[in-house]
Amino acid sequence: MTKENRYEDKPWIGQYEGNVKDKLEYERICLPEFLARSARNFPDQPALIFQGYKMTYRQLDEAVNRFGAALHDFGIKKGDSVAILLPNTIPCVVAYYAILRIGGVAVMNNPLYSDRELDHQFNDSGAKALVTLDLLGNRMIDLRPKTRIKQIIYTTLGDYLPFPKNLIFPLIAKKKKLAADVRPAENVYKWKAVLEKYPPEPPKTDITFDDTAMYQYTGGTTGVSKGVILTHANLSQQVQQVAGWFPAFKVGKEVMLGALPFFHVFGLSTAMNLAIYRGWTDVLVPKPQPGPLLETIARFRPSFVPLVPTMYIGILNHPDIGKTDLTSVKGCFSGSSPLPVEVIRDFEEKTGAVIVEGYGLTETTPVTHVNPFNKEKRKIGSIGLPISDTECRVVSLEDGVTDMPVNEPGELLIRGPQVMKGYRNMPEETAGVLTEDGWLHTGDIAQMSKEGYFYIVDRKKDLIISGGYNVYPRDIDEVFYEHPKVQEACTVGIPHPSRGEAAKVFVVLKPNATAEAEELMAHCKEKLAKYKWPVEIEFREELPKTNVGKILRKDLRAEELAKQK
Repeated sequence: MTKENRYEDKPWIGQYEGNVKDKLEYERICLPEFLARSARNFPDQPALIFQGYKMTYRQLDEAVNRFGAALHDFGIKKGDSVAILLPNTIPCVVAYYAILRIGGVAVMNNPLYSDRELDHQFNDSGAKALVTLDLLGNRMIDLRPKTRIKQIIYTTLGDYLPFPKNLIFPLIAKKKKLAADVRPAENVYKWKAVLEKYPPEPPKTDITFDDTAMYQYTGGTTGVSKGVILTHANLSQQVQQVAGWFPAFKVGKEVMLGALPFFHVFGLSTAMNLAIYRGWTDVLVPKPQPGPLLETIARFRPSFVPLVPTMYIGILNHPDIGKTDLTSVKGCFSGSSPLPVEVIRDFEEKTGAVIVEGYGLTETTPVTHVNPFNKEKRKIGSIGLPISDTECRVVSLEDGVTDMPVNEPGELLIRGPQVMKGYRNMPEETAGVLTEDGWLHTGDIAQMSKEGYFYIVDRKKDLIISGGYNVYPRDIDEVFYEHPKVQEACTVGIPHPSRGEAAKVFVVLKPNATAEAEELMAHCKEKLAKYKWPVEIEFREELPKTNVGKILRKDLRAEELAKQK
């Protein structure tokens, strides 16, 4: 790194918008207190809207207190883990804030996960209770004996609906597979009954910035799902960082589109916690498909819209786009994968908004970089600038220490208040990515321009980002290796017209074995979440390998990319 552009000089600060600070004075307040403050300041303002049903900030705070009291009665103490397995619904928000308010540790889980995946996360986190959906209730009752979970509390999509939807829902829900009967079992409770039973008087719990607030699970190139330890400081300071980047959006004045899944840390921080911190109305979208997204924007007029590229693309390609008014949208935040230039142009034409791209990791709560909220200063194709109080370096891939010159690629390192405490029960994994002086090795290859804009040029890890979801090839490989006819399997990401990327698996069968792709797909579907299912299986006599027999995943990916040219 030249003296003129040393990373410690933070050249990116010169590109900040005038009202964005390079250092923030953080309120040392945890998320549940932000909710209590918004309830005091905006008691009658809608905090959450679900399918037209409105819950005010006063009602939300009361529901959080009621559920906190219930959890305490169930035996949940400070430091105990509680799992949430829900889409973006009112109980998801209530349960999350209640767990944090009584000093518990929230464990967000993807409802699309298979039992195999959930089994690992429930057990690794030590979850003692579970909040889920009636549609998953019987599966969770069957899975419970393999875990430490005692109580299961289940909600239904019909628990919070406005008139007359609340009357119609029971008549049609089961036929449309929007509801299910949960069989009676010990320590299994209905959500609404629990809230009605307990007064809004949770125990007074002293929670500090240093306390663990949640375990957020991420995949890994080893195939082992890792529990990222996020503290109350990580969550609180991250939401203050994001709010500080968008000062044009006023406290108590905006409407958030809550479409990014809250069980992903991107949605959790930018679409849920940010809204509550700022006293905004959050319009929840449990299934963020193009139709419901358009309908929600047209009806509820959100001004701040964080989405992933596949959602922007889906909206623009929907047949109703021409007759839907999107002009309420003032700002859009995009992450998870690059957003094509033509999509940015078309969406901004339809809305009049500004879209800025950013970057982050589960290990960083997640946001570390965002482009300036300014069409003139943002750089299309860049992940933007390190946000306030975030330090970045690009170091040699050879030694992981030497700073690389401007415009030269290397591994991206990050240090800041949003960086995780470590991985749960994985000291060696933690030591492998987190240095003693706080630098996180991201595993992504990046370069920095002279002005301080960062660009991701490749992935050190073999991560596939499909429709905004992280898909780790090793997870899929291991499922294929379990099939009795499979000798070798290797998964790579291939370009996909709507998802950005999708998985393709190369398979070598055992000697004398025969199998069709359909047979292996059937095996795969039992073991993996739907978004991880490969779109293609190719049989090979052999796979490319190193001299020591390691399969060359990068060579297979290069072959696939060459076909696209």
